[in-house]
Amino acid sequence: MLNRPLLPTAYLAPISYYAILLQKANCEIEYHEHFIKQSVRNRCEIYGANGRLRLTIPKHRQGSSKTLITNIKISYQEEWQREHWNAIVSAYNSSPFFKYYKDKLRPYYEKKEIYLINFNNKLQKLILALLQVEVKYTHSTKYKDLGKFTDLRNYTFQSKRMKKYDQVFMEKHGFISNLSILDILFNLGPESTDYLTSLDTSIEI
Repeated sequence: MLNRPLLPTAYLAPISYYAILLQKANCEIEYHEHFIKQSVRNRCEIYGANGRLRLTIPKHRQGSSKTLITNIKISYQEEWQREHWNAIVSAYNSSPFFKYYKDKLRPYYEKKEIYLINFNNKLQKLILALLQVEVKYTHSTKYKDLGKFTDLRNYTFQSKRMKKYDQVFMEKHGFISNLSILDILFNLGPESTDYLTSLDTSIEI
């Protein structure tokens, strides 16, 4: 049973992440951890024409390997915003609900946000608005090792119990579960919230 889930910040988080956020009370987003590479903090996965496609936000190189997540700055040496947006358009342009949401999402790939955590937070607020749900969650005020909470900071959010739904390239590669929240938003539209609230959120830590 999930008790006060402690979640990492996430870039367009996986579907199971949002299922937890919607279903569980008193969720908390970690603000006092060190940045962890190769995680949901700065990468997401969408369904491209060739299957699972990973999108990663580059960060500024730091002098120390241990940098607080709130101090992680986004790098713009690469044109990652254009690349990510083009990948999203290519993946979902023919999905049923892309046309209804694209104009809300696109500005986030035009403005240059300095800090990763601010970018993630703003995107998360947008996603919740598009899902038309009001979710109450907080940000951590200190780093916690122990306590009455479920530590999901290092959880991979790879649920194997996900109900199938129609995906754009499903005939080519079959159903791919637990992609970015964008996948159900563009494919299911207004039904996304019902899908999230019906998912099994029981996990193995």
